[in-house]
Amino acid sequence: MKQHFFPEASARFASAVETLRDKSVVVLGHRRPDGDCIGSQVALVRCLLALGIDAVAINPDAVPRTLQAFIGDTPFGVEKDLPKGEQVAAYVDCSDRKRSGDSLSQRFAEPILNVDHHVSNEGFAEVDLVLPDASATGEILTGFFLDNEYPIDATTAQALYLGIATDTGQFRYRGANQRVFRLCDHLCGLGASPVDVANELYERESPGQIQLLQRFLASFRFECGKRVCIGLLDPACYEETGTLPEDSENLVDYARSLEGVDVGALLEERDGKIKGSLRAKENRF
Repeated sequence: MKQHFFPEASARFASAVETLRDKSVVVLGHRRPDGDCIGSQVALVRCLLALGIDAVAINPDAVPRTLQAFIGDTPFGVEKDLPKGEQVAAYVDCSDRKRSGDSLSQRFAEPILNVDHHVSNEGFAEVDLVLPDASATGEILTGFFLDNEYPIDATTAQALYLGIATDTGQFRYRGANQRVFRLCDHLCGLGASPVDVANELYERESPGQIQLLQRFLASFRFECGKRVCIGLLDPACYEETGTLPEDSENLVDYARSLEGVDVGALLEERDGKIKGSLRAKENRF
């Protein structure tokens, strides 16, 4: 008997896909996209194209250097690359529609589809498929594709694996359960390469990235009886180390990883505002 990973949600996803036929679909992600965002966008666009549905991935920010190798020949761009004519939207890995940026969220204020795993997602689309017990949006889409027997080529499999691997912290977080490994087993059989994903993500550090890490580590301060570790980056760090904001994406994990620390935080000033990234060891925080 065929195993179904998300039976009810997969059926709703298939129905939503049918409503997208004969439409031009824009698959939207969030600002400062991470591996799960990019991987989910790539996978959904490629799946829709394979089903004969016109689709393109669009983000408010460009694809980070470390994730560009996972795009392949997938139609992918920023807002200025939007095709002419009318489009409908599908959001992936966006806990809030506004995370796609002010302009895109206003232009696509009534999306047809919203696929996400963040518990804070309250739903903002015609069809909301929010599964907070999943480790990643990539995990959800993998289950949907397999349950519905949709085509998954090697690039799609690699993109889905990327999303799962990054949002589980390379399978170190509690979301890395039996279902996750079963799904990844399917993806590996379809062309995903864990070695290639790891090499692209973790074996291409530049000297500037190491210098940025040094500055972040040197800034650590502890609060709440040393249960919270906060690291700071000042606005000059990127220029002085020759790096970009995308290069700080995973630095907060170093603050989280310390023994005795429950919550890690990265705080930085950007465009006159304070931006914070938080990581907790337990879901209860």
